[in-house]
Amino acid sequence: MIGVQAIGTYIPARRIDNRNRMDEFNIDETFLLDKTGMLGLSVKNENEETSDLCCKAFKDLIEKSGLKPEEVECVVVCTQNPDGAGLPHTSAIVHGKLGLSDDCAVFDISLGCSGFVYGLSVIQGFMQENGFRKGVLFTADPYSKIIDPKDRNSALLFGDAATATLISDTPIWQTGKFKFGSHGKQNSAIKNCNLNNRLEMNGRAVFSFSATTVPQNIISMLEANHLTVKDVDSFALHQGSRFIVDTISQKLGAEEGQVPFVAADYGNTVSSSIPLLLNAIGKEAAKVVVGGFGVGLSWGSTILFKVNQE
Repeated sequence: MIGVQAIGTYIPARRIDNRNRMDEFNIDETFLLDKTGMLGLSVKNENEETSDLCCKAFKDLIEKSGLKPEEVECVVVCTQNPDGAGLPHTSAIVHGKLGLSDDCAVFDISLGCSGFVYGLSVIQGFMQENGFRKGVLFTADPYSKIIDPKDRNSALLFGDAATATLISDTPIWQTGKFKFGSHGKQNSAIKNCNLNNRLEMNGRAVFSFSATTVPQNIISMLEANHLTVKDVDSFALHQGSRFIVDTISQKLGAEEGQVPFVAADYGNTVSSSIPLLLNAIGKEAAKVVVGGFGVGLSWGSTILFKVNQE
């Protein structure tokens, strides 16, 4: 039996205060609070690379779990904004910086907002097939590398962060059945424009997709696990924006407080948003839905069951 044992996090201390940019983007505080929900955005230092963010999250993981670097048998890094041009793979750079064993397997996954959910399935399957006891799933997507500061659709939303999730044979949570999906015909809804290396996002298309496809996916996943919305203690949904999270909550018929939004101080951190939220929810929750959705268009969900440790 393997599952999630602990989550290390790193959120840069630097902040952009969106309230100071309301005049620039011709918006008011109600728009910030109710639509984006992002009052502040975390921003990495200019000399910090994606691998550095991962290493800082790993340091936090060690402090929380007592994990020893030599115990790590595999590393998976989920990112679409890797070190340099992505060659070598960022997981290899993380492996070198952390001084992990030569017997440790490492590879990257190129996924965005659904990446943590996909990553959980991938790393658990990889570990089970190879008899591994301890592996680490990293998420780090510093969108500050590609954000156009003048683009209202994205400049008010995205923040930088990283997480390191310990997958082990002494878990706090086990995953249930997963449900995934893709809509590649809408791949251009969120993309990096190669001409200027800047993010382009069709906000209307992303919202429409999130409001329709995501609730259906979650309901289908719950049915596959013989559960209903009322059985769930908390929903850890990708923190795309407050309006998106609130809309999905309404579509699910969730109760007040069942679908938290916690990203107001640091922004949409892409693949890191769900593990950051799990860290905030805490290990006491017995049944937690995790749902990621975004770039691709791609989506996936599963449920975390608290392990009886008595």
